[in-house]
Amino acid sequence: MIKKLIRKILGTKNKGGRDANTPVVLGPQEHGIEPRLLSSNAVRVTSTLQEAGFEAFVVGGAVRDLLLGVKPKDFDIATNATPEQVRKLFRRAFIIGKRFQIVHVMFGQDLLEVTTFRGTTSDSAPKDEHGRVLRDNTFGSQAEDAVRRDFTINAMYYNPANEQVLDYHGGVEDIRGKTLRIIGQPEARFREDPVRMLRVVRFAAKLKFTIEPATAAPIAVMAPLINNVPAARVFDEMLKLLMSGQALACLQQLRKEGLHHGLLPLLDVVLEQPLGVKFVTLALDSTDARIAAGKTVSPGFLFASLLWHQVLEKWTAYRAAGELPIPALHFAADDVLDSQTEKLALQRKIGSDMRDIWSMQPRFERRNGKSPHKLLEHPRFRAGYDFLLLRCGSGEIDAELGEWWTAFYEGDEATRDDLVANVGRAPEGAKKKRAPRRGGRGKAAIVGGTGNPDGEGE
Repeated sequence: MIKKLIRKILGTKNKGGRDANTPVVLGPQEHGIEPRLLSSNAVRVTSTLQEAGFEAFVVGGAVRDLLLGVKPKDFDIATNATPEQVRKLFRRAFIIGKRFQIVHVMFGQDLLEVTTFRGTTSDSAPKDEHGRVLRDNTFGSQAEDAVRRDFTINAMYYNPANEQVLDYHGGVEDIRGKTLRIIGQPEARFREDPVRMLRVVRFAAKLKFTIEPATAAPIAVMAPLINNVPAARVFDEMLKLLMSGQALACLQQLRKEGLHHGLLPLLDVVLEQPLGVKFVTLALDSTDARIAAGKTVSPGFLFASLLWHQVLEKWTAYRAAGELPIPALHFAADDVLDSQTEKLALQRKIGSDMRDIWSMQPRFERRNGKSPHKLLEHPRFRAGYDFLLLRCGSGEIDAELGEWWTAFYEGDEATRDDLVANVGRAPEGAKKKRAPRRGGRGKAAIVGGTGNPDGEGE
């Protein structure tokens, strides 16, 4: 209470010495937002709240994207209405959250998140021994809500009714300067929520913005604090990072800032090995291309690709110890998934998809009899096949295997029967190639992949 009174009397200064309690108000001519980029449901939510006597604004990343001329994927709404008051205004609205309650408003399959303006963090709010805020359900004013947001570019409010942008912390200026700047004192903000360090990386890579020096300075030292964040939150942020459309750039930025340790163990080692970096690069480039084209991406395929060389290393070790290839692969997959589930809280469905993709790889080497036809009927065949092509493309295994399966997959029944009957035979007049050894250690070669990492047909 005393802190609020002092801020009211003295004001809170932000970058440039401006009073952070008073926003800069920009009209349509100044901010240039195209109203047609707004979701009709977002306008519907804000207008419903305003007609009921409340303040309501599109907020955060949606405003940032609108200012960049990009149609936002998601629209968040901020209001001075309490969660219970919001819930009563909409037919399909659900209050969720423990740390801070929010309302999900549904229109068909379209979900909009409505949050009540948050107040400044109380010194008495529960924290862990490292200073991370565990629970803080304080409501407040719009100015206090802006202070609580992480970066200046995410702390702006847009009112569809009058088409005005309210900017408390110089977010418009930072967007125009392509600068990523945290609000407040960086060390304190990162300590409150270490996931903000991952968000810095994601936004910098995705938007191609430069991290402001004072914001970047403490990251390398404070990176270990991420180990104290619940695994489910780390997984959610990693998934956003990998599906940002700039996945490879994000991983490179993670390494640059020293944030990769513990998130994907051994990833740094993999990216320093020629075959490993080529395989991961192909997988992430394919993912980025699909996202840019508006296509779906399977998290299972993505994580199977990132962790494959850990599986491959353990698979090789188990076989060297005398295990048969198939059991050895299952043991290797178990080891990797067990370690990753603890670190990243991999969902059961994602882990199951990863295991299916990995376990199919030795089966692609069986091209006699009924085996190819049976494998073609596997519900995850397309994902396994695309994964095989990544292995061929990286030079891990012989390109001939991928070429044979492409012909088999695309051929009619007669073509498939002919391919099976002639498997391993060299074309007439050509020198017969040696078949790759079991376990995927054949001749390095390059083959073009399908670029379809979700494992579904076009």
